Amino acid sequence: MQSRLDKSPVATWWWTIDRWFLAAFLSLMGLGIVLSFAASPAVAERIGLSSFHFATRQIIFTIPALVVMLAVSFLQARQIRRMSLVLICVMLVLMVAVLYVGVEVKGARRWVSLAGLSIQPSEFLKPAFVIICAWLFAEHKRQLDIPGNLFALLLLVLVVSLLVAQPDLGQTMLVTGTWGVMFFMAGLPWLWIMALGITGATGLFAAYTVFPHVALRINKFLTGEGDTFQVDMGREALINGSWFGVGPGEGTVKRIVPDAHTDFVFSVAGEEFGLIMCFFIMSIFAFIVLRGLSIALKEHDDFTRYAVGGLVTIFGLQSAINMCVNLQLMPAKGMTLPFISYGGSSQIAIAVSMGMVLALTRKRPEKRKQMGFVLAQRAIPAE
Repeated sequence: MQSRLDKSPVATWWWTIDRWFLAAFLSLMGLGIVLSFAASPAVAERIGLSSFHFATRQIIFTIPALVVMLAVSFLQARQIRRMSLVLICVMLVLMVAVLYVGVEVKGARRWVSLAGLSIQPSEFLKPAFVIICAWLFAEHKRQLDIPGNLFALLLLVLVVSLLVAQPDLGQTMLVTGTWGVMFFMAGLPWLWIMALGITGATGLFAAYTVFPHVALRINKFLTGEGDTFQVDMGREALINGSWFGVGPGEGTVKRIVPDAHTDFVFSVAGEEFGLIMCFFIMSIFAFIVLRGLSIALKEHDDFTRYAVGGLVTIFGLQSAINMCVNLQLMPAKGMTLPFISYGGSSQIAIAVSMGMVLALTRKRPEKRKQMGFVLAQRAIPAE
């Protein structure tokens, strides 16, 4: 245990970190490993791999993700902005490269292979995008003649264009929705709200019209006709588990769900550990989002408020989409459950995001000390 008198970086970090956030993130990482052992063996065996191939890799991915999250949490706000600027520039270049040399999976080019590693640039782009937009919104509010809002809008258009070109409409929804929430926090006029609402509705209609796979998924969701095998099995797994589950390793429906270890790991949790476990998982995600928004609303620094609000919003939206698909509350969309679903790029990228949240929500005793000094000076009567 670190002493409060210890002024080393580690001791300072320990006494200023938001331990509720840290405990929640570590809990999700632990659940990810447990559920990987429950969900992935059947998938691995079906494609000719060893039973614990994906579970072992989940542990391997979790270790660097934990290191990255803790390392980022040591940074100051200025360092996070600088890191995000470099990260977004690199990821934008890679997203352009993906369109030409990317690995095509199920008709989409979203991954690029670097040094034998498969990387999804859009995952790493999201936290950097949130930070840069937060900085632009804050700069415009600090000094109105700085066109921060316009630059943030242009950045959104650029990112959305690259995502649609892949195509990755799920990430497009995430990025656009989060940008809208941040703009709302920054005090956008009602005219902008109406314009963005109309633009969003137009975009959804265009996606339905232009992309056959989008129309197919929406039609299947609305009518129940066509190939709905995977979502049906996901729902069946939840029903089979009932309140308390069939027991660890005893699930049967999970054995025939193709993406049980990724998009439908929530259904596996429901089958083997019951709806009680599902509610527990949902409560952790809800706690992170609500605590993040609560801290953001109390924050006096505009950049910190927008950044924390944006990071927990994109985190919450992604988890909500995944769980809603599992519950058949929205059309199927390939979206991982943060920290729980299998995936290297997703794990590391989310660790970067949540490391930023930990860094930006750290207590800043130097500011409190300065405020106390100012108040003390005001209390001294003039001679």
